[in-house]
Amino acid sequence: MKIQTNKSLKLYNTFGVNVSAANFIEVKSDQDIQQAIQLNHQPIFVLGGGSNLLLTKDPKGLVIKNSIAGRKVVRSFKQSHYVKVGGGENWHDLVVWTLKKGLYGLENLSLIPGTVGAAPVQNIGAYGVELEQVFHKLQAIHLETGKRKTFFKKDCQFGYRNSIFKNELRNQYIITNVWFKLSTIKKVNIRYGAIQDTLMKMKIKNPTPKHISNAVIQIRQSKLPDPAKLGNSGSFFKNPEVSKKKFNKLKKQFPNIKFYPLDNGKVKIPAAWLIEQCGWKGKRVGNTGTYQHHALIIVNHGKASGKEIMSCAKQIQKAVKKKFGVLIEPEIRVDFL
Repeated sequence: MKIQTNKSLKLYNTFGVNVSAANFIEVKSDQDIQQAIQLNHQPIFVLGGGSNLLLTKDPKGLVIKNSIAGRKVVRSFKQSHYVKVGGGENWHDLVVWTLKKGLYGLENLSLIPGTVGAAPVQNIGAYGVELEQVFHKLQAIHLETGKRKTFFKKDCQFGYRNSIFKNELRNQYIITNVWFKLSTIKKVNIRYGAIQDTLMKMKIKNPTPKHISNAVIQIRQSKLPDPAKLGNSGSFFKNPEVSKKKFNKLKKQFPNIKFYPLDNGKVKIPAAWLIEQCGWKGKRVGNTGTYQHHALIIVNHGKASGKEIMSCAKQIQKAVKKKFGVLIEPEIRVDFL
């Protein structure tokens, strides 16, 4: 394990923002983490795949790149298996591996960028499935004391693109391993119309989990820009949830509004639709702007700083608030403001 100084993080965040870490270490085990903590370079910032992150200035202290590997089935039952995965594993590689093993539950989350350790922080989700539905527990190490702690589902306080690790425990732990409970039964979730439409185009009448994964990959590749070609962090904003009273008022003003009723009595409105109605789809502001094929994605056209990207995001928020009276909040993690 080697500490690097003034390390450029441009290749370590999918926005491609060019900031530098004062001190940088890549860890591959619990022992590496313990050694890194003992260096006493505070504060400590944990970096996963850098795919759900906006860096706005050079991080001080120590940046730890989580590269803890490992994937294995640890408990087996007739209808389910428990899988233990290292926090530094690539998320999509895990999805592919589980499908090859005949384990199901992650297929709707195919091609989501990032690492396994970062997934519970965000409670990642897509096409009707959220991580908490297949989550069992995780192990993490406190970045000041070095103590290990196990978090079960209830401890994580999962919410829509949210968890305890984005709130009261923000920047306090590094997630070393995650356990998932996956099914051996080929039950599929095709509630989202986009999946149904794609399966129809693929001429798949009786889809398997592998078919669902292929459909999701096809959808994401058609909508999302490749970060290697155009810097971005996927969906920048959460889809806002409003009360039925608020929604009914908006429905009268905007009869064509897109929406999804929720079990909690609220109504979810696609942030992409709101942004597009404000004229922001494909709009460019200096070195940043929104993607031409998807209004929810803010992109870096090559030389944008984190502050420029955040400024663009705030302009979009202001436009949506003015037109609809709805606040859209960032889905991604914004650090070093």
